[in-house]
Amino acid sequence: MATFESGGATLHYEEAGVGPALVFTHGAALDGRMWREQVERFADRYRVVAWDVRGHGRSTLPDGPVDPADYSADLVALLDRLGLRSAALCGLSMGGHISLQAAIRYPERVAALALIGTPCSNSFNWFERTCVPINRWWMEHLPINLSARMMADSLLASPNAEAKAYLYEAMSSIPRERFGRLWRATTSMESRDRLGEVACPTLIMIGDKDKLTGRQQAFMRERIAGSRMVVIPGAGHATNLDNGAAVNAELDAFLSASYPGADRA
Repeated sequence: MATFESGGATLHYEEAGVGPALVFTHGAALDGRMWREQVERFADRYRVVAWDVRGHGRSTLPDGPVDPADYSADLVALLDRLGLRSAALCGLSMGGHISLQAAIRYPERVAALALIGTPCSNSFNWFERTCVPINRWWMEHLPINLSARMMADSLLASPNAEAKAYLYEAMSSIPRERFGRLWRATTSMESRDRLGEVACPTLIMIGDKDKLTGRQQAFMRERIAGSRMVVIPGAGHATNLDNGAAVNAELDAFLSASYPGADRA
């Protein structure tokens, strides 16, 4: 187990392989384990890193309100820890938004960007403006085991018992008070007006059955210059857990075409 310090938190990460760096960032309430299939697939050609965002998995969370800007700052601190000037970033949902904000705020550190089921705004249209406040209340007040079971049921499109068990275990392991603080920060992230600042090659993936963030993908494709969007069949919001083979194939093709390699410091 490897750790580093950033902004008052002790953050956990794992790495495998050698070569250009490829960093995976997980979705809200999950952890780096969600990328196991991708780590196995890409470690033969890349230096693959999967980390636990502050407050998730084995990473700690300081007391007090969570500043969403800390998420992308932590990601860049991880690159510093690894001795990397830049890396390819891949993230799902919250992890995609963290990666997106890193590309906007620290463009010289991001060589390529792969976004899976990623929002650019939590107030995109009437749906988000109505549902996000309700969802915040739900996350802060319902028993965490009930919230975890409901979320695990809603994120998958396939009857994958192993993936469902992982989702429930990861979500239910976070104390409700902590997740309330994390979720308030996560649902405060906004990048809609800065999409035009993304300067690196960008791949946008969305599951064909993802009902959570599918409304925003075409908008993002239009505003991120040169980006490409692909739909992953048979997949919900936990896209790589539903159809890892298709995600791996699209990511492999994208990296082969767009990512010559990250320089080491």
